[in-house]
Amino acid sequence: MSALQIEVVRPQDLTPARLERWAQLQAQQDVVFDSPFLSPHWARAVDRAQGRDGVRVAVLRREGADVGFMALQGAGVTALPAGAPMCDYQGLVAEAGVTVAPREIVAALGVQRFDFCHMLEASAPFAPFARGHMASHVVDIGGSYEAYAAERRAAGVGLLKDCDKKRRKAERELGPVRFTAFSRAAADFDQLIAWKRAQLRATHQSDIFAPGWTQRLVRDLFASRDPEFGGTLFTLHFGERLAAAHLHLRGRRTIHGWLIAHDPEAERYSPGLLLFQDILRWMETTPYHRLDLGPGDYRFKRELANTEVSVGHGFVGVFSPATLVRRAAYGLRQAAESLPLGDLSQLPGKAMRRMDRLRGLRSA
Repeated sequence: MSALQIEVVRPQDLTPARLERWAQLQAQQDVVFDSPFLSPHWARAVDRAQGRDGVRVAVLRREGADVGFMALQGAGVTALPAGAPMCDYQGLVAEAGVTVAPREIVAALGVQRFDFCHMLEASAPFAPFARGHMASHVVDIGGSYEAYAAERRAAGVGLLKDCDKKRRKAERELGPVRFTAFSRAAADFDQLIAWKRAQLRATHQSDIFAPGWTQRLVRDLFASRDPEFGGTLFTLHFGERLAAAHLHLRGRRTIHGWLIAHDPEAERYSPGLLLFQDILRWMETTPYHRLDLGPGDYRFKRELANTEVSVGHGFVGVFSPATLVRRAAYGLRQAAESLPLGDLSQLPGKAMRRMDRLRGLRSA
């Protein structure tokens, strides 16, 4: 079998034929690859929002044909996932049977190291480079919402029943509960961003909307009319009052939970959960059957989800100072996490994640 070649191009320079080939390869993969973050549209949206020469696509070629695609972005001597930290999944979209040494991708990009945070375990070439794993929670409603709800009840999960009670309470006390899918209400979108920024401040997290490119990205995706990709605004009103808003991304069969927030004054009615419940009901009449809640060990994700996707964090590097530094950082992290120090054991990992988030925000 002939050797692979790796061509590096800008997302905006991909021809229509290459975009179609990428989409075709993604559709042929296992359903876990049906993520908007692995599509060519995500790479192009990030590239447009950043407006600079940072995002790159590694195109794997064999005998003159494209057999694999992966988007990354440069950050000095290192590379990050395209759109980090706004990107919830990473992975190589490739023809069945295609194998590549990840270090060859790093070398082709002209960097010393590639850091990843949510690499699909199913992306086999990168599996040996993962330094830790976590679960990403997914709801698959199967044939119907009622079948899904029955399965959750049989599993001993009472969350959906609690949602029904809170919905009735909200209707009694605040007025009709109104769900809207594919909302184009600019004021509701702006409120979502305001709530999300307030939430980040309250929890002492980095403001992901501080750089101009992240705001351009979410606004462009909200405005998208592309039937196969874009941001979808879902809203929930109590009477005339906006109670919760979600901006999710669309794949072919998957809705990916992305930006979620709600009115803090309506907290006791759990409007965010009610909105998730309405989205799941709505999906029954659409081409979508999976709601990907993304990584993060939250109770509501565990209770809503009926399947999981394993993702890993780690790095791939050629022999270089940048690789040695990352290896040392992971060594410190793993040593700390092995000690019985409670929350203190998690501090190096938290510091690494915070620094990676800041690097992504500042790289464009």
